[in-house]
Amino acid sequence: MAPFQIRVFGDPVLRQSAAEVGEVDDSLRRLADDMLATMYEAPGVGLAAPQVGIQKRFFVYDIGTGPGAVVNPRLSNHDGEWTYEEGCLSVPGLSWPIVRAERVHLDGWDLDGNRLSIDADELLARMFQHECDHLDGILLLERLDKRQRKQAMRALRQRTLGLPEGEPATR
Repeated sequence: MAPFQIRVFGDPVLRQSAAEVGEVDDSLRRLADDMLATMYEAPGVGLAAPQVGIQKRFFVYDIGTGPGAVVNPRLSNHDGEWTYEEGCLSVPGLSWPIVRAERVHLDGWDLDGNRLSIDADELLARMFQHECDHLDGILLLERLDKRQRKQAMRALRQRTLGLPEGEPATR
C-alpha cells in the first residue's frame, strides 16, 4: 500500500503555493522515498509534495530513466511548443492534449544538497513544467482552453456524482 494518499481535484491544498525547502536532510530523503513509492503505485511519472498534502517546493519523478528529486526548482529558458496528451495523478483517469514549452532549463537542488542544472526537452521538460505548476498551486485544468475546461468540469462533476459517462449531471 502506498505511503500517501494522493490529493485530488477539489482539495484546497492543490491551489496553494508551496514554501521553499529550508534544509535538505534525512527527513526530506525519507519523504522522497515515500513519495516515489506512492508515485510508482499510482502509477505516474512525477509527484509534487503538495499532491500528498505537504506544502514544500519539492517533487520526485521517473520518466523511465531512474528516479530523481528536485528541491526548490526554478524553470527558465522556455523554448518551442509541444502538444502532448497530459494527465495528472490529482485528476485521475482524465487527460487532454496540452501545449507546453518543448524545452526548458531547470535549476534546483538534489537530495544530497548538490546544485542541479538540467536542460530538458520533450517529456522531461513537460514533467518539470507540470510538477512546478503544482508547486505554484496550478492544476493542468488551468492549461486547458475554454472548451476543454468546460468538458473537463462536466466529466469531474459526473464522476463526483457517480454518474455513467455521458449522462447529464442534473442531480
